[in-house]
Amino acid sequence: MKIKLLLDQGLPRSSAQMLSQRGIDTIHVADIGYSTAEDEEILARAKQEKRTVVTLDADFHTLLALSQATSPSVIRIRIERLKAVAMSELLLSILPQCQDDLLKGAVVTVDANRIRLRLLPLL
Repeated sequence: MKIKLLLDQGLPRSSAQMLSQRGIDTIHVADIGYSTAEDEEILARAKQEKRTVVTLDADFHTLLALSQATSPSVIRIRIERLKAVAMSELLLSILPQCQDDLLKGAVVTVDANRIRLRLLPLL
């Protein structure tokens, strides 16, 4: 099974196209009419479509922890103002390291110096 991504608002919309061109099934919330959707709606859509949410927002990890959910997986990027190419390259560099866990259910936090991974459910 290959990973599929759902990019949240705040991430460059063109990153979805760049990642798709590199063979990763990627959509942006703006492309599916979810630009103003609540975080819970985005999580539900990602779970339904077996997509990993990529976001700048800490609330997704909190929602997963509170609900003790086992999916969907979430990648939180903690690096501000990345342009589309840099965001795409960052994701392409971390996915090989995390893909197996993301497919099972995990949260990944990426900052400038490290990647933290925790399996779901968060207890």
